[in-house]
Amino acid sequence: MFALVDCNNFYASCERLFQPALEGKPIVVLSNNDGCVIARSNEAKALGIPMGAPAFQYQELFKEKQVSVFSANFPLYGDISNRVMQILASYTPDIEIYSIDEAFLKFPDNHSVNYQEIGQRIRKQILQWTGMPVCVGIAPTKTLAKAANHIAKKFKEQRAGVHVIDSEEMRLKAVRWLKLEDVWGIGRRSLPRLQHYGLKTAYDLTQKEDAFVKKQLSVTGLRLKMELLGIPAVLLEDNSIRQSISVTRTFEHPYTTFEELRERVSTFTVMAMEKLRAQHHSCRSIYVFIRTNRFGDESTQYNNQMVAILPESTNSTIVLVQHAIAALQKIFKPGYRYSKAGVTLMQFEEDNARQLQLFTTADPRHISLMRAMDSINGNFGQQKIRLAVQDCGAVWKMKQATLSPRYTTQLEDIITIHAQE
Repeated sequence: MFALVDCNNFYASCERLFQPALEGKPIVVLSNNDGCVIARSNEAKALGIPMGAPAFQYQELFKEKQVSVFSANFPLYGDISNRVMQILASYTPDIEIYSIDEAFLKFPDNHSVNYQEIGQRIRKQILQWTGMPVCVGIAPTKTLAKAANHIAKKFKEQRAGVHVIDSEEMRLKAVRWLKLEDVWGIGRRSLPRLQHYGLKTAYDLTQKEDAFVKKQLSVTGLRLKMELLGIPAVLLEDNSIRQSISVTRTFEHPYTTFEELRERVSTFTVMAMEKLRAQHHSCRSIYVFIRTNRFGDESTQYNNQMVAILPESTNSTIVLVQHAIAALQKIFKPGYRYSKAGVTLMQFEEDNARQLQLFTTADPRHISLMRAMDSINGNFGQQKIRLAVQDCGAVWKMKQATLSPRYTTQLEDIITIHAQE
């Protein structure tokens, strides 16, 4: 049996943990640089605030409806998430952290086990130990566990936040109720095509022949159909190792020169490479992109990207920064106001399984150099040692006008309790 444990309105709930007066009141959390809405409490959803809403367009509504607005506090959210995942890992070693606020658990099949009771125990412990409300869906497959979790959230009071699909009758009832657009794995592009053929629910998909499903949704669709029929076809993934690493930022103000972008792209590459070496991998390619403000006029728009392929995989920041800058030189155009840039590392290889080249150009001194840099930066703070291409005086600071304290990750922000006689 698979369980999907999902935190309710995670970012908003994190903000409420230390400000209980916000319980029952509308909350929104904004993206980097306070750009757009990335999380909403149920009360904010009821006001009609859409996901991705540009914050500047909704300032009047926020004020009129007394919506509490928060800048994204990712250190706090990440720490609360880690605490929740540690609790879940105590129930079973078979766990897949699917996102910052949800995880799949796999329990051995045992007909004598009361899964409803297990779900309630998980929910109670997480709430008691972290203050985070969660819903739990349990079913024979991951896709049905997603559906069960959706039901647990939709009918939270009736189901007490936990729903279990443990019989054929329960499976049929769930797939007949579940709308096609709510099925895990049905994308926006596939949905209109399936609806064109009259499919409205998950049950409709299970009644189609395999050839039709494969034609419309490829082999992935066949696995999805099997999952909805109660046959496990999607196993837990080992997500301790990332398959790609990205660092992207929206700038605090537009950049117009190549030198400014070069410094930013170099710094992003440095940050990404630190994460890559932490998981003992090397990479063979890097994706670099630059963008202007998409809300500007068409005449001021310019977006471009490039993938640089290395002759051999490397974990050297020095080498990869050189390739990132070379890619940036090819896509940069003067005369534009750039608002965002980013890099993505791809094509990973394990360091101890890297294929050696007969005529290698790698400098063996980089191995000990990178190890020393990571050690010093780890002990004394990030970016204490930088490359010459980086701005040694620059400290990356996003616009965060409504940032809450980092209650659990910064000693100076720890909550203060005042006692009265």
